[in-house]
Amino acid sequence: MAGAHLQNPLVFRIAHPTTPAHESGPMTEPTSTSAADPTSTGGGADLHIVDVTKRFASFTAVDDLTLTIPAGSFFALLGPSGCGKTTTLRMVAGLEEPSAGRIVIGSEDVTHRKPYQRPVNTVFQSYALFPHLDIFENVAFGLRRSKKKDVRNEVEAMLELVELSSFARRKPSQLSGGQQQRVAVARALINKPEVLLLDEPLGALDLKLRRQMQIEMKRIQTDVGITFVHVTHDQEEAMTMADTIAVMNAGRIEQMGAPIELYENPVTTFVANFLGQSNLIKGQLTGKSGGDALLEVQGQRMAMPTARVHSERDDVWVGVRPEKVQISRAGTPTDGENSIAGRVTDASYIGVSTQYLVQLPWGQEVGVFSQNLSTEGPLGTGDDVVLHWNPAHTFALDAAQDADAGAEKIEGDE
Repeated sequence: MAGAHLQNPLVFRIAHPTTPAHESGPMTEPTSTSAADPTSTGGGADLHIVDVTKRFASFTAVDDLTLTIPAGSFFALLGPSGCGKTTTLRMVAGLEEPSAGRIVIGSEDVTHRKPYQRPVNTVFQSYALFPHLDIFENVAFGLRRSKKKDVRNEVEAMLELVELSSFARRKPSQLSGGQQQRVAVARALINKPEVLLLDEPLGALDLKLRRQMQIEMKRIQTDVGITFVHVTHDQEEAMTMADTIAVMNAGRIEQMGAPIELYENPVTTFVANFLGQSNLIKGQLTGKSGGDALLEVQGQRMAMPTARVHSERDDVWVGVRPEKVQISRAGTPTDGENSIAGRVTDASYIGVSTQYLVQLPWGQEVGVFSQNLSTEGPLGTGDDVVLHWNPAHTFALDAAQDADAGAEKIEGDE
């Protein structure tokens, strides 16, 4: 049986946002993008990566990548160490030259231009602020270098954008990590780039501050309305900040789309495992009934929407996210749901939920994240249970793919 599948995983185009990037909600007046606005960038430009390959000796870091990112997008390249995401960013910045292919910003081919000749700026994990200059002069540096005489209005407007107006005369050493990060963003934005490149910019922050800055960075991007291209290995960070995510693996894009699309309907085992957690169980496609695909899993009949089948083969991995699975004592009716019997092998109570490991009859263990909605204690180790879930939460992937692909996420980047 042939299911839906990804036709060409290397060629993508993102739809332009339907809501202008400078609008924060339906009751908010559009921010002016006139020349009088010191923080205006004019909306930026589309970024086109066309048939780009990058080789280092015999190693191919980026493999024939074609990608278009429209102006005004907050776009994330997400993947583990060595997947090619930072190499892609460096080629856009002009810090690496492609072995093949072109990089176009707007209508300008910048493939062979020097970094300073490109309408881009980059914010790195190390903010590289000048320690001997105060915050005002750090932000003003680019304008002064271009011989601009009157910089006060633009610098003050940019400091207001990043909510650091009252810190203008402090030195970088007197600021927190999150404040320094905002200074680095202001310094990059004041030159009015058409594309802002972010290379793991939150990686040096602790978890609490990193989560605060995820929201702050999204606010800044919404206010200025230019294209942000953000490289990260952190799934939560990408999903919180980006309108569109491209999951990279071995120099190629496995899947690209909105965060909810990638999480709810992954098309490869790598995406299913790297973006969150998934239970993958061997099964077979046996037919169709209306808009549903019919499955058999170890003798148990199941169903799922045909649109969530991503395999041309009948042998599939039947997938479901742990938080989509309900766990009940054996014998509980599960009419209309996909279900399978099991026995609890571990239960970890963590307050808001209990995380279970359940052994299925053939020995495989699967995970269940069960919200603690009652005052009764969780099920215990050794309890016989039935796992059940809505068929619409099921997805099916090609069983020829490695079920463990993407499961081990490595900190850091290439």
